[in-house]
Amino acid sequence: MLINDNPHSERFQQLLGEIEAEVDKLKAKISALEKENMRIENELKETKDREADVFSSTKATERMALKHQIKGLVSKIDEHLEE
Repeated sequence: MLINDNPHSERFQQLLGEIEAEVDKLKAKISALEKENMRIENELKETKDREADVFSSTKATERMALKHQIKGLVSKIDEHLEE
């Protein structure tokens, strides 16, 4: 190993160590964020699955009735806004 007493070399080694430490911190943060992202994606998928179950369990006639009620409410709101 070459030993160099140059102050620039010492400073370079110090800065290199700081950079390596920062890179290690960022890698750990990336790993934590990837895990959190996976957890959130799984939670979103579960929520979507539950929503799909709610709508699939609603009969077509009930959905049509709700759609008709919503259209009626929207038209009432439009009439009120036009006044």
